[in-house]
Amino acid sequence: MRVLGIDPGLRNMGWGVIEVAGPRIAHVANGVCCSVGDDLGSRLLSLHIQLSDVLKQHAPDAAAVEQTFVNKDGAGTLKLGQARGIAMLVPAQAGLVVGEYAPNAIKKTVVGVGHADKAQVAHMVKVQLPGVQLSGPDATDALAIAICHAFHLQSAGSLTQALARVGV
Repeated sequence: MRVLGIDPGLRNMGWGVIEVAGPRIAHVANGVCCSVGDDLGSRLLSLHIQLSDVLKQHAPDAAAVEQTFVNKDGAGTLKLGQARGIAMLVPAQAGLVVGEYAPNAIKKTVVGVGHADKAQVAHMVKVQLPGVQLSGPDATDALAIAICHAFHLQSAGSLTQALARVGV
């Protein structure tokens, strides 16, 4: 199964694709979609086109996006929310259900600590995906999101199998 993780951003939208086979995960690709254009509409369109190309090229079976929280700058939060909408729309257009994870849940899954810093997350992504060449911090975060989603999908599958064995 291929899992796409997306770290939404209006300037830089990180993405990462991993391959999951049982307990094993492997790096497929990662990168950053950089928005272009002078107005918000063209920047969002450029992100949509670039992310759509990523989906066409790597054909993921599952996708996940980081949740965002309101910060001090209300206008910035709204713009980030619009970029997050693109991050959720593109996989949904491809027929994928999009998982959503809070930043602390991603860090806890990947690092083991919910308040890990970016360096710790990058280190653990490199440990879990040996030989990976990271395309930057946004791509690193996207790979962490993909790893988190893969873990949760596997856990849900294990629970479903256990319930089926006991007849529930």
